[in-house]
Amino acid sequence: MNQDWGLENQAEPIQFPGLADVSVSQDIPVEGEITVPVGSHSPDEDYSTLDEPVKDTIMRDLKAVGKKFVHVMYPRKSSALLRDWDLWGPLVLCVSLALSFFQSLCVLGYCVLPLTVAMLLCRLVLLAGAGTVSFIIRLLVVLAMFGWSTLASTAFLADSQPPNRKALAVYPIFLFYFVISWMILTFTPQ
Repeated sequence: MNQDWGLENQAEPIQFPGLADVSVSQDIPVEGEITVPVGSHSPDEDYSTLDEPVKDTIMRDLKAVGKKFVHVMYPRKSSALLRDWDLWGPLVLCVSLALSFFQSLCVLGYCVLPLTVAMLLCRLVLLAGAGTVSFIIRLLVVLAMFGWSTLASTAFLADSQPPNRKALAVYPIFLFYFVISWMILTFTPQ
């Protein structure tokens, strides 16, 4: 094979290792133009968002989000909204909705402490040995800590619910702690 590619037109294909059926001929001409169009253009075309100040970027994005909020409040057909999409508006809305949710999540998270203690105690019981007595001890520990977690969380959330809806508010909490308790109880070392 000649190293000087411009002197000889070689028709011998290049073989790629591992690809028996694929070959590329060296005499394939490259077509097309690689030119930069020269002509009159506006100064705005040279301006990049990387060059703009942060304040301008934030204001541009806020105006775009504001236009979309206006469109939601006064709906009309517009395909421009689909082309100019962003996630800033949904992020703001979801975070603002979640601020009341975080308080409940915080309370529920701290009330997992008794179940964490149950998990540690159950692991210690399992180290001593597995059997019927071990299962009964673990069952009693998990039931006690499950009750403690549920009672603690409902005591925190009691004032946030009307009296006739407390059972409805306790039900998902009960299920949440029940699933965690079940996982603790059914754990068996491999």
